[in-house]
Amino acid sequence: ASLTLTIGAASIPLESSVKIFLTHVFAFQIEPQSPASWDTIVWEIRLPRIFLAATVGASLALAGSTYQGIFQNHLADPYLIGVASGAGFGATLSLLIFGSSLTLGMFTTVPITAFSVAILTVGIAYVLAKKHGGTQTNTLILAGVALGSLMSSLTTFLLMTSGKDIRPILSFLFGSFATANWQDVFVVLPYLTVGTMIILPLSRMLNILQLDQEQAIQLGVHTEKIRLYLLICSSLITASAVSVSGVIGFIGLITPHCVRLVWGYDYRTLLPFSILLGAIFLIVSDSIARMALAPQEIPVGVVTALFGSPFFLYILRKRYQAWY
Repeated sequence: ASLTLTIGAASIPLESSVKIFLTHVFAFQIEPQSPASWDTIVWEIRLPRIFLAATVGASLALAGSTYQGIFQNHLADPYLIGVASGAGFGATLSLLIFGSSLTLGMFTTVPITAFSVAILTVGIAYVLAKKHGGTQTNTLILAGVALGSLMSSLTTFLLMTSGKDIRPILSFLFGSFATANWQDVFVVLPYLTVGTMIILPLSRMLNILQLDQEQAIQLGVHTEKIRLYLLICSSLITASAVSVSGVIGFIGLITPHCVRLVWGYDYRTLLPFSILLGAIFLIVSDSIARMALAPQEIPVGVVTALFGSPFFLYILRKRYQAWY
């Protein structure tokens, strides 16, 4: 993370960047000789970007690990039940109607609308999956996929008929931290913090959920209630992350697999290490997105896809060999 402070058009020594950070954090002067422009670049542009990449990466990795436990499917990811598509539609709608400058309080309307539509999409999927007092997992997945397709279609329709500059929308849909600021960090951080405090203590329950339904019930676990709690927490975390960063694929899918390869399948270690690795992976991916075609940037979602797709194919190949 420290090295990413030096990446950019302005060449700022790492030592000066760290001193500027400490000056703001501890509220006393450590770097009196640095130009004022350095302070602005480091504190207002580079540091928010690093912190946002870390919080979004940690959020998607935690949500992905939890989703895989809830659905007992290692191919599940945070976008499985339409969160990303809902957020994409909400952001597109907001950008086309209000533009990117309208604010409500300290936040722009884009993350607010994206978050709201994402949660609405998950809520509709959950209501559709309710049956006789319980939730059918397969029905929930199918409802989420159907709603996600609907939201994607509506987004495409808006883009094709708007007649406006769609570059900001495409930047959101592909995932980007180019406009990161401290407000965005504080959109995601509360959900990540509270969600982590709720999900980590339930890691043992996630281990039990990997058993058959009857075995879990015999062990005294209220599977329906636990799944609901975890689903709500994971969806809120994902929606908050997507609302500020856009749609960044593969983080929530491959990070848990990487952790399993090293630390095993126990959710008591899988969840915290997924959080750490997700943050590191997205910081590195964003650094590559900034450096690859400098001074131009490529969407960070493209970088994660370039890394994630081959790894995902490798996982599928290993599974195929294990089956046959």
